[in-house]
Amino acid sequence: MFNKPLIFLNGQSDFSLLGFGKGNELILNSKDPINLIDTFIQENKNQYIFCALNFELKNRFERLQSTNFDNVNFPELLLFTTKNVVKIENGEFHFLKGDNNSDNIEFVKNFLKQINSDSADKEAIDFQFRISKKEYLETVEQLIKHIQLGDIYETNFCQEVFAENCELENPLITYAKINKVTQAPFSVYLSFNEFEIMGGSPERFIKKESNKITSQPIKGTAKRGLTLEEDQKLIENLLNDPKERSENVMIVDLVRNDLSRIAKKGTVNVDELCKIYSFETVHQMISTVSCEVEMSLPFSKILEATFPMGSMTGVPKIKALELINQYESFNRGLYSGSIGYISPNGDFDLNVVIRTLIYNKEKKYLSCGVGSAITIRSIAENEYEECLIKIQKIIDAVNK
Repeated sequence: MFNKPLIFLNGQSDFSLLGFGKGNELILNSKDPINLIDTFIQENKNQYIFCALNFELKNRFERLQSTNFDNVNFPELLLFTTKNVVKIENGEFHFLKGDNNSDNIEFVKNFLKQINSDSADKEAIDFQFRISKKEYLETVEQLIKHIQLGDIYETNFCQEVFAENCELENPLITYAKINKVTQAPFSVYLSFNEFEIMGGSPERFIKKESNKITSQPIKGTAKRGLTLEEDQKLIENLLNDPKERSENVMIVDLVRNDLSRIAKKGTVNVDELCKIYSFETVHQMISTVSCEVEMSLPFSKILEATFPMGSMTGVPKIKALELINQYESFNRGLYSGSIGYISPNGDFDLNVVIRTLIYNKEKKYLSCGVGSAITIRSIAENEYEECLIKIQKIIDAVNK
C-alpha cells in the first residue's frame, strides 16, 4: 500500500494534507551546515515542503549539548517534498501536485479508508517507564529547589515511556487508533525510511501567514469529566487554578520575548490569554501570541529565534534547557520537536510533537515522551498524575 515517503497532516475539522511518493529531501545531521535549510527551501520554492525538526536542533542555535541516551536516532532535521500532494476537505480530496490517475486515486481512497476504519487489530505492547515513580518524584523536588534558588522560574520535565523488541505490524492502523481517541488538530502520521511517527498533538508551535507569525503555547491540563456537569467544573477549576495560569503566563512572556527578536517594532501581541480548549481526552489552557515580520526573513532565522518552543522548555529558556539535559533520563529527539509543512508561497504551519509514538522499526524500538511544567507551586505527586492522564489514553488506544 505504501508509496514512501508518506505524510498525513490531519487538520480534523479543517483541511488535511497527504503527501506521498519520493521527491527531493534534506536529511540534516550535526556536522552539516545550517544554511542548507534555506538553500533547500529556495531550491524547492513553489512546492509543498514537509518538515520534521528534532528537539536537538536547539544545539545549533545556542551553546547547548545533549548527552542523554537516544535509542530512536531520528535525524536532526528532515525536509522533503513528495511526488504527490493531496488536500482533503469536507470529505473530498483533490490533487495539489502530482497525477490524479487511477492508481493514485485508489491509493488515496485506500489510505483514507484505513485511517477511518474501526480496526479490530490488537497490539500487545509492553510499555515501560524509563524511570520509576520514586525517581520522578525525587527529580521534581530537585527542580523545585532550583526554582527556590532562582536558577529558573519554570521548566518542562519529561520522561520516556518505551517498548523494546517491539513488532508494530501496522503503524497506520496504530495512528488511526490514536487519532480516533484524541481527535487532535495537529495529528500526524509520518512514514520515512525506518521511522514511523503516529501523533495526536493538540498544540501548534508556530504558523506563518503572509507576514504574520502566530504561536499557541499550551500550559495547563485537566482530565475530561464523565458528565457534562463534571466536565464544566473541571474547566472552571483549570481556568481559575493559580498554578496553571502562572505557568501559562510565564511561557507567554517567553514566547513574546522570542518573537520580539524577529518582529517588526511594536507588533508583538497577546491575542488570547489562558483560554480553555477542550479535546477528546483532556482540557488544555492555550494562549495565542502573534507578531509581524519582514517577508524576506529566512525560515532558519525564524527557527533560531523561536525553537525549541517555550511550552516544552521553560523560563529562562537556556538555563531550563541545561537542566533538562542534566535531569532527564533520555534524549528527546523528535519528541518536543515539530512536524509540519511549508506551502508554495512560503507560509508554514508547524505542530509540537507531543502525545506521539515514535517508532524505529529497524531497532524495533517504540518511544513516547510525556511531561509537565514544574513551577514553585508544583506538587510532585500531582505532576506525575498529569503525566499519566496525558499518556494513558495513548497506551490504551494502541493496545485495545
